[in-house]
Amino acid sequence: MYTTDEVRALTPIRRSVEARPPPPDPRDVFLCHAWDDRGGAAKELHDLLESLNVSVWFSEKDVLLGSTLLREIDKGLAKSRVGVVLVTPALLERLQGEGIADKELSVLLATDLLVPIVHNTTYEALRDVSPMLASRSGLSTVEGQMANVATKLAELIDL
Repeated sequence: MYTTDEVRALTPIRRSVEARPPPPDPRDVFLCHAWDDRGGAAKELHDLLESLNVSVWFSEKDVLLGSTLLREIDKGLAKSRVGVVLVTPALLERLQGEGIADKELSVLLATDLLVPIVHNTTYEALRDVSPMLASRSGLSTVEGQMANVATKLAELIDL
C-alpha cells in the first residue's frame, strides 16, 4: 500500500514512464549502486525485481567480460525506462570519490525518471552528499522491507 506522500511523489514519474517510447532491447530499470553493494543489497533488489517480472539492467550480469565498462553503462542507461539509485552508506562514500556511480547519477539526475531507494541510511545523510538526489522523491526501506520497495517499483513501471 502506498502512502499519500509516495503517491504524490511517484505520480509524475509514472506519467513520464508512460509517455516515453521503449528503446531497443528495453529494460524496465537501470540499477545504480555502489560496487560494495553488488553482492548484498543491490543483488537483493535486483533479484526481487526480476522475480516480479521487472527487467533490470544490472552491471553484474549485463557487462560482459572484456567489454568497456563505461560504454556498457552508457548503453544500459539509454535503454532503461527508469533509473533506480540504491542509496546506501557505501554509495554515499562512493559519490564523494566521483567514481562510476557518480557518473551514472549525473546522467540520471538529468531526467525525470529517477527513483532513489534509501537503504540503511537516511535522506538527511544523502542530503549532505547529494542535495539534488535527496530532493527527489523516492522510497525507503525504513518503512518496510526491500521486498515492499521492489513491489512498489514493479507497480510503478507496470504499464
